[in-house]
Amino acid sequence: MANHPIPLETVAVSVTEDALEAYEAALANACETVGFFRNHDTGIWRVEGVKQVGVNEAELASSLAVAAVMTGEAPVLERSPTEADGWLARTYASFPEQLIGERFAVRGTHLTGPETPNRITLTLDAGLAFGTGEHGSTRGCLVALETVARRRPSRILDMGTGSGILAMAAARLMNQPVLATDIEPWAVRVAAENAELNGVTHLVTARLADGWRDPFVRGSGPYDLVFANILARPLCLMARDLALNLAPGGTAILAGLLANQARWVLAAHRSQGLRLERMLPQGPWTTIVVRKAATAV
Repeated sequence: MANHPIPLETVAVSVTEDALEAYEAALANACETVGFFRNHDTGIWRVEGVKQVGVNEAELASSLAVAAVMTGEAPVLERSPTEADGWLARTYASFPEQLIGERFAVRGTHLTGPETPNRITLTLDAGLAFGTGEHGSTRGCLVALETVARRRPSRILDMGTGSGILAMAAARLMNQPVLATDIEPWAVRVAAENAELNGVTHLVTARLADGWRDPFVRGSGPYDLVFANILARPLCLMARDLALNLAPGGTAILAGLLANQARWVLAAHRSQGLRLERMLPQGPWTTIVVRKAATAV
């Protein structure tokens, strides 16, 4: 406990898959690490976060309240003393190597052995930030990237980068620079660490930024490719800014959406002149690929 003078605790909720992402984000607002585990018999997901006892209580309460409103689920928050080694062992066991699409393999730092041949291997720690390849929204973005990469986009933005997995995938696949932003300082730190771990610090710039409000983000565009793996409501609110900051012919990959939210999000972006290219279902999640006209209409 030398590194943690304040005792640690695990806070946890059990939710359906539809509410998984919202509650993972809620716990991430208050916890040092977050992981999720599926009960394969019931289909229920247990989302666990590790935090210092008595720290970030207001952030935790407000984030849980927002998640409850968004999802209609209000699970009981469980608390228990944390044995760090045991929690990490469980996290590792739930995070095997993920083979995604035709090009990518995602694996934790705890895995040993040779890399899967003929794939781009992305290595990161399980549970440190959203985006380990297991979630349907992340998988959908990686599958979409394989097709979009054929256009060789040169200005790339990963907004809401989380673990940095999408930024690293784009950098590795296309050898192009990527601006990776997030509103959470811990996510920016983790994304930078993962970029170093994967040998792409020369290509991935992790930066703290509040979306399109940030002058640096706007000034670094227009973008040929934008990832926005966030949630449905903020995606709709940012549709106008996205359209304004996409280059002619530019593409956006939108995710973090349940299937029943996809049409709502698509309508918001169509109203800004973007057209649908693909919708990629991954379980209950849907990834949308939209594109801006190459020339003004």
